[in-house]
Order: sequence, then structure tokens, then C-alpha cells
Amino acid sequence: MQNKKLIIGNWKMGPIKPAEAKKLFEKVKKTAVTLRKTDVVMCPPFVFLNELGKLSGSKCSLGAQNAFYEAEGAFTGEVSPHMLLSFKTKYVILGHSERRALGETDEMISKKVGMALRVGLVPVLCVGEKARDEEGKFLQTLEQQIKASFSGVSKKQAGGVVIAYEPVWAIGANATGAITPASLLETVIFIRKILANMYDLPIAHGATILYGGSVDEKNSAEFLKEKGVDGLLVGRASLDAEKFNKILKIAETI
Repeated sequence: MQNKKLIIGNWKMGPIKPAEAKKLFEKVKKTAVTLRKTDVVMCPPFVFLNELGKLSGSKCSLGAQNAFYEAEGAFTGEVSPHMLLSFKTKYVILGHSERRALGETDEMISKKVGMALRVGLVPVLCVGEKARDEEGKFLQTLEQQIKASFSGVSKKQAGGVVIAYEPVWAIGANATGAITPASLLETVIFIRKILANMYDLPIAHGATILYGGSVDEKNSAEFLKEKGVDGLLVGRASLDAEKFNKILKIAETI
């Protein structure tokens, strides 16, 4: 676990206008620069990276929502991780459930993680089950996703990957609700156990693990107080500067 909390805002496909994106980033940055125990990352759509890269800094870093697994070539519509570096991008979200729903496979995500690490980006690897069952079979899904995504990651590189646990049933407008803090802690312990089996205990204990899924200013404290996670991956609430800043201030006090 890391000493500082890590709060990442995933803007998804919003806002619409560049001026709105700049205003949102600037409002969050005003809060971010006052924090001592919390690192902040904002992940806007690709089209805003150039402008927002000029505003980013050590207290409010920039992240992307995806990247391809090749440096360049005939891949229409894709974005190279090398391109992201040109805009002061430090982090990149990979394997989000919404990308998986569009057809991304564990093999593709593994290649993306490897490429991101090679160019110097911090991969934020999203994992999570579509549904929970009483028999605990969902844990097999998590284990499969983690093992596949880390298949090309060496022990030396493993510490550079951030894991975001996002149960699919807790994401988006159709979410059935957020996970309970107790269940989250159990899941995070299981994820660290997988990493320990793949690498060793220091890697498992040192891994940065975030929670995402119906996170807002009302429930963020209960997740962070559980001590199992190192931060949050925030979706819809990150598009509201007031709500997101409340989450940042809560993280700072815990």
C-alpha cells in the first residue's frame, strides 16, 4: 500500500466543450494543490489532453482513458502510448469494463499493459466481475483477469501497475449499488493474495489498489476508512467539480 491516497477521475465521454473541460480541470487543480496526503489524476477524453497538459502538474496529473498496444502503424482510430507522453500524460486507464464490453480481451489488455510500462506510463488496470454469486465463482474471474493482464509483467515492473477493482454490477447508471466496505476489504485481500502467489509478499503488500463503482462524495469516506484500498477511481462524480473536490478533501483527512 502506498502512503498517499490516489484519487483518479475518469471523465469518460464528457464534458462536450473544451472550455468546460478546462474549467473543470482548473477547479479541481485549485483543491489538488492544497493537498499533502493525496495525489490527484484527471483522465479526460483524448481531444482535451493537449490543452489540459499545459495545466497539469505534480499535484494534479493527467491520465488517458485508453491506449493501443503498438507504437505506430496502420491502426485507424487508435492512439499510441508514445503520443500520450507528448501531452504530459502520466497515467492510462486500461481494461475498463466499458472497453471490455466493446470487445477487448484479456490478451489485448495484457499487451496494452506491457506497452504502457515500456514507454513509462503508469497503467491503471481495471478488473471486476459482472455479477457476484454465493459460491464465490466471481473470484475466479478476478484471478483470471489479473493473471492474464500481468502475464507479460516482470517482478521488477509489477510495482508500477495500479489495480482498480471495479465490479461491473456497481458501475454506471444501471448500477445496483456500491459494494459494502467489508466485502471490498475481503476482495482486496484476495487480489493481494493473487499477486503474492504470482510474485512475492512485498509486491502484494506494496501494490496500489483502488476501488471504483458508484463512488461519490457520500460514500467515499467509508471505502477509504476500511484501509484495504489506497484510493478511488471515480466516474460520474468526477465531472462535477464540487462533488469531486469533496472526495479529495475527504481522502486528505483519512
